[in-house]
Amino acid sequence: MTNENFTDRDYQTANSLRILAADMVQEANSGHPGLPLGTADIVTVLWTRYMVNNPADPNWFNRDRFVLSAGHGSALLYALLHLSGYPLSLEELKNFRQWGSHTAGHPEYEPEIGIETTTGPLGQGFGNAVGIALAEQLLAARFNKPGFPIINHFTYVLASDGDLMEGISHETASLAGHLGLSRLIVFYDDNGITIDGSTDLAFSEDVVKRFEAYNWHTQQVDGHNMAEISAAIRNAKNETERPSLIACKTHIGYGSPRQDTAKVHGAPLGEEGLNKTKEHFAWPVDKKFYIPEEARASFAQVKTRGSESQTEWENLFAKYRSSHPDLAEQLDQISTGELPLDISSLLPTFSEEKPLATRVASGKVLEALSSQIPSLVGGSADLTPSNNTKPSEAKFIQRQDFSGSYIHFGVREHGMAAVMNGLALHNLRPYGGTFLVFSDYMRPSIRLAAMMGLPVIYIFTHDSIGLGEDGPTHQPVEHILSLRAIPNLVVIRPADANETSAAWKVAIERKSGPTALLLSRQGLPVITPVDDGLAKGAYVLKDTDGKGPDIVLIATGSEVALALEAQKELSADNIACRVVSMPSWELFAAQSAEYQKSVLPPDIPRLAIEAGVTLAWNQQLYPNGSINSNGVIGIDRFGASAPYKVLFEQFGFSTENIIRTAKRLLQNV
Repeated sequence: MTNENFTDRDYQTANSLRILAADMVQEANSGHPGLPLGTADIVTVLWTRYMVNNPADPNWFNRDRFVLSAGHGSALLYALLHLSGYPLSLEELKNFRQWGSHTAGHPEYEPEIGIETTTGPLGQGFGNAVGIALAEQLLAARFNKPGFPIINHFTYVLASDGDLMEGISHETASLAGHLGLSRLIVFYDDNGITIDGSTDLAFSEDVVKRFEAYNWHTQQVDGHNMAEISAAIRNAKNETERPSLIACKTHIGYGSPRQDTAKVHGAPLGEEGLNKTKEHFAWPVDKKFYIPEEARASFAQVKTRGSESQTEWENLFAKYRSSHPDLAEQLDQISTGELPLDISSLLPTFSEEKPLATRVASGKVLEALSSQIPSLVGGSADLTPSNNTKPSEAKFIQRQDFSGSYIHFGVREHGMAAVMNGLALHNLRPYGGTFLVFSDYMRPSIRLAAMMGLPVIYIFTHDSIGLGEDGPTHQPVEHILSLRAIPNLVVIRPADANETSAAWKVAIERKSGPTALLLSRQGLPVITPVDDGLAKGAYVLKDTDGKGPDIVLIATGSEVALALEAQKELSADNIACRVVSMPSWELFAAQSAEYQKSVLPPDIPRLAIEAGVTLAWNQQLYPNGSINSNGVIGIDRFGASAPYKVLFEQFGFSTENIIRTAKRLLQNV
């Protein structure tokens, strides 16, 4: 049991965090001093008495995780990391929000210095933490054995009113309560203030009752009373069936002239205000970035406790390795992100026997891979039969039973994406499925996965008007291009089953960012060879007979088959036509200029065919700006409700229209 005696030294330690954060904001003349001033007591108790993490080894696998979901309070996190002994110097704190520093305006994922995830967009950190806590439970269920509690850490979150207003927090809190993620503990900074003013302008629900309805363990404390905070943490750690919410009533901007006002949320205190704040806490007014030795000594406990805990864990793991060598090897692979084998031999190949929807082909690939890659976990946002995301032998994850690998995320697309990020942050390889049109719900989380370089896999099915009768509300016209606009997201729209298999290989082997697989609902003919060029983003699928092409047809997804049909008839008219399958702009852009020119020869007319908006295709066709002899067959309006073959015909995705357009382009050369 933790010592519950708190003295002036403990409060002085908290004041060190307060003033250090306020100094950082003032030095930068930019930032958010209100939250650090108001929550310093909470994090001081947590970090000096309870957190089990080792600043000397920030990547220790079984460390407790701390997520600052209220990322605008980043100065507080940086002060914590510096005082605890992480490799974050005082100079970095002085360079808060400046070019090239590690102390950005909102925390950016950098585990080497203790930043567990990128936060700032409110609610995202909360959702990530649910994923981290779920990963802990999944790994514990798989690897812990009697006498060997190898995985047993806690995930702590500091969340604001804004985090809990955002819809993503509702989705992920509901899932966490349903599953019973008992090692997730959230501190709710209940200060009653947002940027616009008092929270009662737009927020009047009883948050504690709301979380009780989610099946959370709840407590309410004075956020400035360390004994109450400590007792609440202890109670939460003892809860074994539910996640915990500790609602902490605090004063935003505590001790400053702007206490309890919106003005202290996101603006420096000013020199006069900062001096008065220092006077309130009996702090040296004439000293900037002053840290008393008592505070350093208090936070030194973090490093000492963490080092001792890690040593105990490593000794236990050495015995575990002797008793369970196969499991230890699997955990090694997960913790390092290594694949257990070359997956090429596992990938299914497909013949030309009959058309196959790429969503179905994806399911067959996943079936082949799931049992061979221990880190692979995933699910669907209530579209499992449509997304083909569940391998036949995969066991469902259920409340208090985490021995499976398949997650029913429910109708919670945004929550699913944030949880997937959390799973990836804990070294798992998550995938999640929904319709492509619903990627709009997921976009903020996708963007952050790309920003953090997390190897998340999105299975987006029903990728075009080819889904048919469901109509324009479900037909993703603009979504392909929308996803391509996100930096570091690789978007792949395979033409058939074999390209789908190759796309999965790219996604599984990619470690530096997320991958989106865009898959068809309708059956597509198998038209590509097994050993194709998908990994290069674009390749010559069908070339001319002996001479250079008069025109190049470029297509993606289901439209590649149409391009092949058009080539046959153009050839009959003595028009030499090359067909290029371009499943991924991003992968193609990464190739050498020589390769790109070999696929798309300069000064040859090009016609792109894709069932999506045409915006940006001209740049892809002629990056040098010469667009006089190119063309695009696409859709620059919303779709319609009809059988998919009718839609393709009506919107111009037919062999006849491709031929007409190609001939018209050649007349203009």
